[in-house]
Amino acid sequence: MAAQGYVQTSLIWVAYAVAVVLAFIAAAITTFVWQTPRDRSAIVSTVAIISLTALLATVFLLPVDIALVSSTTSTALGVKKDWATPGRIRNILLTLKIVYYSLYSFDALLCLLVIPFSYFWYEEYDEVEEQEGNQTVGSRLWGAFKYTIAFVLLVVIIFLVGFFVPASGARDGGKHLDLDFFKRLLEQNHGEKALTFGVGLLITLGTLLYVLYTGAGLALFPVSFIKSAPSVSAPQLSENTASQLEQNRERQRQLEMRNAGRSDGMPAKDRRELEALAREERTLVRRERLAAEAQGEGKSFIVRAWSKTCAVFRPIKLIGGILLILLTLIVWVSMLITGIDKAANSVCKEHCGYILAHINVFQPINWIFVQSARAFPVDYVLMALLILLFFGASISGVAAVGIRFLWLRIFQIRRGRTAPQALLVATVMLALMMLGVNYAVAMMVAPQYASYGTQTFCDLPAHHPDQRPDCSGTPEAVKPCSEWVDSSARSLQACTPTVMSTFLNRVTLNWPVFGAIDFWAQFAFLGVFLVVFLTSLFRAPRLNVSDLDEEAEVDEEEGLLASTSRRFGATWQDITGRSKRSYGTNGAEGEEGGERNGSGSGA
Repeated sequence: MAAQGYVQTSLIWVAYAVAVVLAFIAAAITTFVWQTPRDRSAIVSTVAIISLTALLATVFLLPVDIALVSSTTSTALGVKKDWATPGRIRNILLTLKIVYYSLYSFDALLCLLVIPFSYFWYEEYDEVEEQEGNQTVGSRLWGAFKYTIAFVLLVVIIFLVGFFVPASGARDGGKHLDLDFFKRLLEQNHGEKALTFGVGLLITLGTLLYVLYTGAGLALFPVSFIKSAPSVSAPQLSENTASQLEQNRERQRQLEMRNAGRSDGMPAKDRRELEALAREERTLVRRERLAAEAQGEGKSFIVRAWSKTCAVFRPIKLIGGILLILLTLIVWVSMLITGIDKAANSVCKEHCGYILAHINVFQPINWIFVQSARAFPVDYVLMALLILLFFGASISGVAAVGIRFLWLRIFQIRRGRTAPQALLVATVMLALMMLGVNYAVAMMVAPQYASYGTQTFCDLPAHHPDQRPDCSGTPEAVKPCSEWVDSSARSLQACTPTVMSTFLNRVTLNWPVFGAIDFWAQFAFLGVFLVVFLTSLFRAPRLNVSDLDEEAEVDEEEGLLASTSRRFGATWQDITGRSKRSYGTNGAEGEEGGERNGSGSGA
């Protein structure tokens, strides 16, 4: 029996390792597909791939967590399996806790230190200064580090606040809580409390981004499958463009012939019209080239075959889009039901982040997971697919909304045309959003399943104190586990909460402000989804030719943050009172180097 337990837990970890490898491949593909080929940077690409892999590994740990704790209990009898001794269960939970804390710490390190340093390292690159020998690796490292110091101080402040400031639950000793389940959550050392505060802060920030971007993306992601077929095909676009180009050139010839014999030259009106026609001709030529590329002209056989295959499978994408719409609506209804249930029936309300004792209303997603658990490992595969749905929705939301500050667009995220700076900022946003997704899945989408998996307990007294309850003859006495565990409950012996749910409950209990923000933000998420979904559903798709023309431009518009190093450099010079040597003698050359900064690629 002990060997059976080792085999089962080992298989779960092996499946997780395979999922992490697939996540690495997906992260690499995502990075190279979205990043612009012209400005690729080895460091930026590496950091983005590692960061995306780490955040996917973090969210994929939830199905592993659920599978491991569920494997210790016999669902039919409501008792622990013979091999699931208290020592074995402690070892499983300790391993999960180490992996969770390591991944969360690594994610925080990437978001707060590594990615900012990589951003400033890329911004410090100046092609002119490097060619003249004025920029060395050391100077570039110092330039990136001095701007990263602010983020180092931020990390230190967050850790000190979490380490020394007493938690809300600890200040009153948990007097408002009568359940041992909640009291156990307060038992932690200062290091755990500091990490809890830091991750809780990041989860709250991620939840705010998740409301806007994932809410919009979850509505747009399935609709994009339905509207993926272009309203104008590539051959038709090529034909229309060729016709317009012919008319344009014919009109230019007419103007030139009409004014060929004039001694005083071409009139101003005709000159303005000719200049407008010349600009339109350049646009039509670019559009014609874009249409030719869409048809596969000048490309390899594999690329042309892939384009044809995508066109053949468009009906399947349409069916998949309809199924995704149904799934997202079920998720939306489930979250709404859970939110109302928690707001009305939570055992401790805002004191513990609206933890629910047990589900009082039928919840579709939670029921689907519990029922699919009868066919191992369907429920864990469904949980992984659900997480991937939220991840894809987050990417779709970032691409649709862009990186903004209030109403100002800072960066635009576009396939094959995303600047390295935008890629790093989007990676940080995705990492924070996936922390918010972790909270939403565990606390709102499938709260009971994410907390206890398929675990049950036998609600009958044992015949002898040293024996386990026996429900083999009374299956109706087998009940699902929930947070409602008092000091005398028999479920204490059979129910083991997942490490993720315990950690999230600890955050919301020790820091109720995080729990309240995270909980009520879910209703804002539902509202954003509903507005965007209804808008996208009834808005007719159209061919945006201006977007095609903009994509065909060789030089992209410079973003608001594309010249960050020049702005930071000027600020640093004002503080120190000294200027760079390169700006001293040749102002025009320094200006030219500054103009190229941010668009060149560094190693």
